Amino acid sequence: MTSHLTIGPILFHWPAEQKRDFYFRIADEAPVETVYIGEIICSKRTPFFEQHYDDVTERLQSAGKKVVYSTLSEVMIKRDSQIVEGFCELENAEIEANDVSALWHLTGRKHRIGQLMNVYNEDAMAFLAEKGAHHFCLPPELPGEALSVLGQTANKIGVCLETQVFGRASLALSARCYHARAHGRIKDNCQFVCEEDPDGMDLKTLEGKPFLSINGIQTLSYTYINMIHELDAMQAMGVSHFRLSPHTQDMAKIAHIFRDTLDKKFTSEEAQKKLDALKIPVPFSNGFFHKKPGYAWINGERD
Repeated sequence: MTSHLTIGPILFHWPAEQKRDFYFRIADEAPVETVYIGEIICSKRTPFFEQHYDDVTERLQSAGKKVVYSTLSEVMIKRDSQIVEGFCELENAEIEANDVSALWHLTGRKHRIGQLMNVYNEDAMAFLAEKGAHHFCLPPELPGEALSVLGQTANKIGVCLETQVFGRASLALSARCYHARAHGRIKDNCQFVCEEDPDGMDLKTLEGKPFLSINGIQTLSYTYINMIHELDAMQAMGVSHFRLSPHTQDMAKIAHIFRDTLDKKFTSEEAQKKLDALKIPVPFSNGFFHKKPGYAWINGERD
C-alpha cells in the first residue's frame, strides 16, 4: 500500500500573510501529497484569508499537491451555514466535511470526512461511504486496536483511511469561546485575541503544570502527538494517509522526517533523534494509540 503524507488545515488564527507564506513554503519544500485548507474552527476568522485562497490553491497545485477544502467543525448561526454551503458548492473541488451540516450539500457527491466528524466505528463509516464519502480522517484518540478494525472495514468497502501523526490533538469543541472569556471578553466581541497564541493558549493545573491548550472554541492537548514509532504498525493496519497538523515549528523539515521514515530511509529511532534536534518546546505523546492516557509518551523519556 502506498503511503501518503498530508498537511491538515491550520487550526489557529495566524495573520493572513503568515498563512499564505506557510502554504507557499509547503508547496515549494514539503514532500506532502495533499494539503487541506480552510477555516474549521471559527467563522469569524474566515474573511481574513479569503483573498488568498486562489493564489494558495494555484501555488500548491502547480507544485503537484492535491488541495482539499475543509469545512467548519461547528455550525451555530446562519453565517456559518452560508460559509459551509459556499465551500461545498465550489466546482471541481474536493471537500472535507467536519460537521454533519456539510453532508446536506455533499450527499451523493464524492467527498472526505474530517477527523472532527468523529467516526469511531464500522457502521458509521459504512453509512457515510454509502452517501459518497471515500476518505476518512479518524479521530486522534482511537487506539491501535480500533484503527485495525476500521482498516479492515475500509479495505472491504473501498475507502481510504487517514490519521494524525503530528501536532496537538483536538479534544473538544464548545459553543462558547474560552479564549475570549479568559481575557474578559465575550465571543461576539473577542477582538480576535486568539491571534496572540499562534499554537494555542496553554492551560495549567493548580500546581502549575501545563496540561491542555485552548484555541478559540477548541480544546487541544498540551502535548504534540508524535506517531513516528507507530508508522509501520499503522501502515499494516490499513492506514494510507498520514496527517501533520500545522504549528509554528518547521513543518517542512518535519514533513521530510516523516516522509523519509515512511519510505524506510531510516528507522523510527533515527527519525526521533532528528525530531528531537528541532528542539520543539512541547512534550510528545502517543498514549491514545497504546490504550494509555493520551498525554503518555510510550517510546522513550522526554519531559
